[in-house]
Amino acid sequence: MKMRLVVLFVLTITGLAALPLARAQFLVDPEDSSRAAASPASTAVPPPELTYTRPTQKIELHNYVFDTFGPYPIVGAAFAAGINQAENTAPEWKQGAEAYGKRFGSDLAIAAVTTTTRYALAEAFREDTLYYRCECTGLLPRLSHAVISTLTSRRGEDGHRVFSFPALVAPYAGTMTAVYAWYPGR
Repeated sequence: MKMRLVVLFVLTITGLAALPLARAQFLVDPEDSSRAAASPASTAVPPPELTYTRPTQKIELHNYVFDTFGPYPIVGAAFAAGINQAENTAPEWKQGAEAYGKRFGSDLAIAAVTTTTRYALAEAFREDTLYYRCECTGLLPRLSHAVISTLTSRRGEDGHRVFSFPALVAPYAGTMTAVYAWYPGR
C-alpha cells in the first residue's frame, strides 16, 4: 500500500516537472501593434515595459480561463490529491485509483471555485487582482512586494494599490463550498 503511494507521489512530481513553468502575463492587448519593436532589423530584445496598463476584457477572460483550467490548477490539484491520498484525508474515500480521482476532482473544483470567486468579486469591485512583477531590486524589496501583493490589487487606470477583499475571501469560498457541497460529512 505504501509503495503505491510513493509511486503516485513520484508520478505527481514528475508531471509537475514536465509542465512549462513560465506564464506570460499580458499587461497590454497582444494584438496592439503600437508596441512592436521600432526596428525590425534589430536583434536585441527590448526590456519589458513595467508601467501599468489596465487589462482589457479579452485579456481578463484569457487569464481567468488559464487560472481556472490551465496547467497550474491541474498540477496543483494532482499534487494536493497525492498528498491527501498519502495522508488518507477524507478517510471515507478510502484508497486506490477511484479515491485518488475523487480527491483530484475535489481539489480541482476547490481551485475553480476559488478562482471564479476571486475574478467575480474583482470585477464587482473593479479591481485587477493579477500579480505584477516588481520594479524594485534587491531581496528585501522584492520579498516585501511579493508579500504585499497577496492581499492587494490594482484599481483605477493608474493601477494604484488597494486592499483586496476578493483576494482575502476567495480561498474561504472555495474550501467552504467543498465542505458543504461534496466533501463527506462526519
